[in-house]
Amino acid sequence: MKSFIKINENDNVIVALTDLQPGFEAEGVKALEEIPAGHKMALVDIKKGEPVIKYGYRIGNAKEDIKAGSWIHTHNVGTALGEILDYTYEPVNTDIKASEDVTFMGYKRPNGKVAVRNEVWIIPTVGCVNNIATAIANKANIALAGMSDIVKSRVGGVVAFPHPYGCSQMGDDQENTRKILSDLINHPNAGGVLVLGLGCENSNIDVLKPYIGEYDEDRVKFLVCQESEDEMADAEKLMEELIGYAAGFVREPISASKLIIGMKCGGSDGFSGITANPLVGKFSDMLTSKGGTTILTEVPEMFGAETILMNRCENEQLFDKTVCLINDFKQYFKDNNQTIYENPSPGNKKGGISTLEDKSLGCTQKSGSSAVKGVLSYGEQVVTPGLNLLSAPGNDLVAATALAASGAHIVLFTTGRGTPFACPVPTMKISTNSRLAGKKSNWIDFNAGVLVEDKDMEEISNEFFDYVIRVASGEQVASERAGFHDMAIFKRGVTL
Repeated sequence: MKSFIKINENDNVIVALTDLQPGFEAEGVKALEEIPAGHKMALVDIKKGEPVIKYGYRIGNAKEDIKAGSWIHTHNVGTALGEILDYTYEPVNTDIKASEDVTFMGYKRPNGKVAVRNEVWIIPTVGCVNNIATAIANKANIALAGMSDIVKSRVGGVVAFPHPYGCSQMGDDQENTRKILSDLINHPNAGGVLVLGLGCENSNIDVLKPYIGEYDEDRVKFLVCQESEDEMADAEKLMEELIGYAAGFVREPISASKLIIGMKCGGSDGFSGITANPLVGKFSDMLTSKGGTTILTEVPEMFGAETILMNRCENEQLFDKTVCLINDFKQYFKDNNQTIYENPSPGNKKGGISTLEDKSLGCTQKSGSSAVKGVLSYGEQVVTPGLNLLSAPGNDLVAATALAASGAHIVLFTTGRGTPFACPVPTMKISTNSRLAGKKSNWIDFNAGVLVEDKDMEEISNEFFDYVIRVASGEQVASERAGFHDMAIFKRGVTL
């Protein structure tokens, strides 16, 4: 295993891949102090105010004079970012050659959509019925366990998605809830859906139906608890019908061009932009070259690297939408009197990330090198194949739920610190380092840390692509095996 890496030839720092002791020599420069793994060491003297360069880009400016061989981190480098900015479209070549199609074993839905899972979902319209939704799911799963082997093999289980919203909301806040709930009701990974309402909430079933649009009455059932004498008994009958309907679907070969994959990172560290994120970027290029779709989100973690994405927009209209995506999110921070660049997190810093630019330049590695084909607002469904950008915050649960709501069949989640959470769709955890993969094998699905252990990116990316296809074909990820399913909605306004 190598001891350090210089990511770009123009960098004035190296990243330690193991703990470097004082006196260790890299690129002809001796370390003046210990450099923890994942952290940076200066290769040249950097004067106060001069840029620190990593990934070939500025990740901040020196806050003091820094000697060659010094540890570079939050104590001596700070962000150089401004607030709301003007941008110029400077398109770059993003040619990705078409590649041979492959297939996965998925489900075809009557409306033309495809799925990688065939579950029955319970979607509460309001938090007041969360416990009822969970009780219905528990009872239905017991019933499912006693059904025929054919039904059990075809229906992946019954899942409830409790949340605290659906009432006492106003404006965009309430609109977000309605959009996300309707998106999940229409998600193809759900072979059947029970929409569970209370009856007096702002986002009650009658209000929600226009957001849902046309639906198959065999696939979507509704239950209003205040209108039922025994909601558990009524739900039992409806769940039996929904499980029976979902059991009519079987896996069959489907082109990978139909896959929609969300991309997210959390608990990032100094290895994220070197291993797991570039691996996901390579996957994105591979899938889009086959006509598939990927979605990148967490807008605040594009700040500082946004021009890279802007200049890869297929046309000026998409460039303008990306400018709005970035500046509208900055305005959201300003409207709430918050510092735009209050990032990275304590865990990020401990792992070696010093500034938001440092984090963002690593984060956007997940986008690969293909053209940006679409820019989506929060809750908007993806329609254009290729790489799409989605408006959502960096929060893991909120962003991953947003990816699922926009149509992602699977979410690829890179992490250097580790996390057990899931979202409404299979949430694959990709570790940035081998230590994490070994320590938390019950959380981690794929170890990208081997990329700094003399493993070849071409070999590992092919292995990873094959793994994603297996998951799309039914192989469970760790959070699924643990029975974890989470969802979170972007809270934006006043609670009454």
